[in-house]
Amino acid sequence: MATQEEKADTFRALHERPEAFIIPNPWDAGTTRILDALGFEAVATTSLGVANMHGHTGVTANDVLENCRVIVAATDLPVNADLENCFADDPLDAATMIAAAADAGVVGASIEDATGNPDNPIYDFTLAVERVHAAVETARNISFPFMLTARAENHLHGHHDLDDTIRRLQAFEAAGADVLYAPGLRDLDTIRTVVSAVSKPLNVVMGMADPDITAAQLSQAGVKRISVGGALSRLALAAFTKAAREMKQDGGFTFIRDMMPIADLREIFKDAN
Repeated sequence: MATQEEKADTFRALHERPEAFIIPNPWDAGTTRILDALGFEAVATTSLGVANMHGHTGVTANDVLENCRVIVAATDLPVNADLENCFADDPLDAATMIAAAADAGVVGASIEDATGNPDNPIYDFTLAVERVHAAVETARNISFPFMLTARAENHLHGHHDLDDTIRRLQAFEAAGADVLYAPGLRDLDTIRTVVSAVSKPLNVVMGMADPDITAAQLSQAGVKRISVGGALSRLALAAFTKAAREMKQDGGFTFIRDMMPIADLREIFKDAN
């Protein structure tokens, strides 16, 4: 079993190599072990996946931290945490969530500039930067090389101002963030524009981008990390709902043809008991 420091070193090295890597987003121990068995090199939590798992529209800080502990316990891979806005407006209060996530076993985490308030969805620029700076300061005091991702959430909240997004990412970089992330970038030209405007690794989430874009194209564009957010959770729920509707509406069971074999599941989960 790798130590947390060893996982942190592995995670940082993934961001430093020439090509991009895919970091998929499980939501429980089982999905984590499947992704591990398939050969992925790291995983990231998804707050949407956790909310879906609980049948809620949102999550609490405790939900997120407990999910971090579950996923860390299920794999020897590095784990990055989706901490939303760190569940606090004040920079110092938000930064405490970074330390709590590290205590839960992850080796990296993100902080967003989204407020969670639909009437004022994005933090003022100055406050957003102060929050990232406080998170960075906390991350630097962790005993291993914790990777801090700063997210500019404009495009998820109807504020499609790429100049402002880039300005924020550049300020987050200057504040010391290790990875930059602007969910909602949909096309390669826009992604290339953002990559060229910053020097730190850029994460692109494919759950919100043109699905015809490939990992090779993103790597060639300069992207370092590719995630899918809550997409795998939504896909699983879509398959579940489709099968349930077939049973209820048609009395059919054709979905059985697509089931994962029990033998495959037992092989993946055999060492987890």
